[in-house]
Amino acid sequence: MPPDFWLQIAPDTSRYPAVVWNQIVCCTIKKLFPDANLRLPGKKIFGNLDPEFIQQRREGLDEFIHKLVSHPRLCEQFRRAVRYALPTTQVTSLEGPDRTIGNTASKEVEGEEEGTEAECPDVRLFLALDNPRNAAQDVDPADQLDDPDTMENGTKEDANPVNLGPSEKPSVRPSDFEFLKVIGKGSFGKVMLARHKTEKGIYAVKVLGKAAIMKRNEAKHIMSERNVLLKNVKHPFLVGLHYSFQTVDKLYFVLDYVNGGELFFHLQKERFFPEYRAKFYAAEMAHALGYLHSLNIIYRDLKPENILLDSTGHIVLTDFGLCKEGIEGMDTTSTFCGTPEYLAPEVLRKQPYDKTVDWWCLGAVLFEMVYGLPPFYSRDTAEMYDNILYKPLRLRTNISMAGRSILEGLLEKDKEKRLGAKRDFEEVRQHDFFADIDWDDLYNKRIQPPYNPNV
Repeated sequence: MPPDFWLQIAPDTSRYPAVVWNQIVCCTIKKLFPDANLRLPGKKIFGNLDPEFIQQRREGLDEFIHKLVSHPRLCEQFRRAVRYALPTTQVTSLEGPDRTIGNTASKEVEGEEEGTEAECPDVRLFLALDNPRNAAQDVDPADQLDDPDTMENGTKEDANPVNLGPSEKPSVRPSDFEFLKVIGKGSFGKVMLARHKTEKGIYAVKVLGKAAIMKRNEAKHIMSERNVLLKNVKHPFLVGLHYSFQTVDKLYFVLDYVNGGELFFHLQKERFFPEYRAKFYAAEMAHALGYLHSLNIIYRDLKPENILLDSTGHIVLTDFGLCKEGIEGMDTTSTFCGTPEYLAPEVLRKQPYDKTVDWWCLGAVLFEMVYGLPPFYSRDTAEMYDNILYKPLRLRTNISMAGRSILEGLLEKDKEKRLGAKRDFEEVRQHDFFADIDWDDLYNKRIQPPYNPNV
């Protein structure tokens, strides 16, 4: 194996998001080491909260990791690639006695007999397996959210305050809330179910670590999310921000608690939806996207994981970290971001794109709701990208002609010809697929949802 093996199979890590790079490399490993009999996990690892499903996935992932770490050349080549590719601040003595990388430490391997399987935290970090984002759990007493430096007895001045805008309430503290459980995890923090001790209201509190945000230069994404939240508090299909506050090392966003579950969860449970149900959800998504576009905001990350159902079955879009603000009229942007399955062709080509990228994503989600998988899906990410760019759209005959027509319009590879390219939301809402939708009734939630979560 050549010394630059990892750099050959992933020569430009800045070209794709980390999760995409991970998938490409994993698929390449399978091809280069067929004798290792590696079985990669499916498209969606976490999201279905059924304990048996999660346990099955954990066992599969554990088997995959053990296969990797039992291949000495593979593990060693990855160590070299990590040393080369990661900033020095993220790599702490891969060869030292602690054998640590980032915040992940392995067991001592000195003195182990030759041929035994040593723990390879590098691989675990590479696959990002330690923190399943949607694994709900009770709050660990040892994982307190109150910052000692900001409590009443010993307040410490924040040397790096973040401008949270008019939503910020400086007088609010974490101790004002009773944190009940973790309902989501992400790269920079977690989302907690919380009850305000005085007001007794139930909220979803997004808690973000300042250090992680600044270290990875993600402040602009967090501020983008804050700005979008401030603008959409009155829209029925976008999660609302009540207020925000901060401590020395954390940011807190107090949001609506939407408890009907992710659309992703319901899709996993039912595999696909009848067309009338998919149409209802697509209409509410389109209305939300049209509203964001009217504020010159591109959402850019529409996917079932970011779409929640409220207690009565209406959709709510959340997670505005990838939103792009200030896109007026025919303005474009060119940042490579989004989720692999839902990336539009122009994004993959790293070409300037505009609001029509959201209509592509709507088409991809509508396709998945009707058929059970995204339109050009492959477990091989490189092949999936090739499909998105070049493979013609193929539709089965189990949907109406209007359904076929809107999917063909939204999933048009040429953004200039895509449905919504000329008149944005107005063009989408006037499509025959939505002919029986009263948009005023939809906005005012006077249309009975096709499914009630019963929560």
